[in-house]
Parts: sequence; C-alpha cells; structure tokens
Amino acid sequence: MAVMAMDPELHARAAALPDREVDPGEAARKLELESVIARQVREYRTAAGLSVAEMATRVGISKAMLSKIENAQTSCSLTTLGRLATGLGIPVSALFRGVDTEREAVYVQAGQGARIARRGSRVGHVYELLGALRGPHKRMEAVLVTLTESSEVFPLFQHPGTELIYMLEGEMVYGHGEAGYTMRPGDALQLDGEGTHGPQELVELPIRFLSVTAYGDHSPS
Repeated sequence: MAVMAMDPELHARAAALPDREVDPGEAARKLELESVIARQVREYRTAAGLSVAEMATRVGISKAMLSKIENAQTSCSLTTLGRLATGLGIPVSALFRGVDTEREAVYVQAGQGARIARRGSRVGHVYELLGALRGPHKRMEAVLVTLTESSEVFPLFQHPGTELIYMLEGEMVYGHGEAGYTMRPGDALQLDGEGTHGPQELVELPIRFLSVTAYGDHSPS
C-alpha cells in the first residue's frame, strides 16, 4: 500500500506530543484527519452564512469547542461529527472529503485478460477475465465472453450477486429461470445470479457479450 505523504508541519506537531509511545507517523495521520474535518466544517459553515456562535448554538456545542474543531485543535467524537453534519445539512462522509485514501483499481489492456475455464467450456467458447475488485464486503467481476461455435448443450450458471449482460456482437437467446431474452448488440439484461441462467440459442455467430457480476456483503472467496 502506498504511504500517504504527510505535511512536514503535521509531522513536527506529532513528534512534539508529550506521549513518547505514540508513533509520529500515526499521530501525523490523525492530525491530518483533524485538519481535513476542520477545513470542511469551516467551509460549509461559511457557505451557509453562519457565524461560529450561530453554528455552535445550532449544533449544541460551545463556541469555544467549535473554534477548536475549526482550528484542528481537538478530535471530534462520532456524536459531535453527527451533530455537525446534521447542523450543516450534509452527510457525515462529507466532513472527510480530502482525506488521502488508496483506492483499488484494475487495469487490463485489450486482449490481455486471463482466460478462465467455466463449466461447459469448449472450443469456440472463450471466457476472458477483465479483472475483479475484491474487498471484505464487496467484489465485482467482469468477463468478456466470445462464442464462435454452437453447442448442443449449453451450460447453466448459478451464483450469488447480480449480473449484467451487455451484448456486443451477434445474436442469441439468453435464458434466466423460465424466461428467454433475445439479445442483440446494445441490448442489456440484469438478472439475479441465484436463478439458473445461460445461453439458450446462438442465433448469429460470432457472439460477444460482457458479463459483469456485482456481489453483495456475502461475497464468494
């Protein structure tokens, strides 16, 4: 994970803290968070046309406490953050905008996706993994499917999450449960992955479609 760049002034303030057991880097990150919250509160308050005294009264804290918050001289409790957000009419998350956080991204160049074997895979049925975002409570997987040969028996799939089928080339009938959908270029189908689904009839070859599956909190390993 990339190391977050810290303001030299924040490092100096962190190193000067009386508790010598506190890691200066961790303390600097805490101070940076306080600085971001201070800036957001001050900007939103000013935009709302409220003075420090008016805002303090609206939120239910002292003027001195609000002044400390806006000058990054104190840490806000969750309760205080909630009051500030309510008083400003914004979501709590808005108070943290500007905090440097590393976000995951997956980049795959054209034709470089990993080939994966799916149940029922055969010659002329290619599944190319375009990447997957994974996390403790999320996962998204994108697969480019290319079908160049017909098959007498089509595999049926079942999995957690919601799947989007976006047709790129050719024509096919795609089944989900008891229903069948004729898919042509530009057509899209969103379906519950728990229901059995898969191609029912390959009408016009070659066929290419994008399959994107988004999993919920109970993502597969």
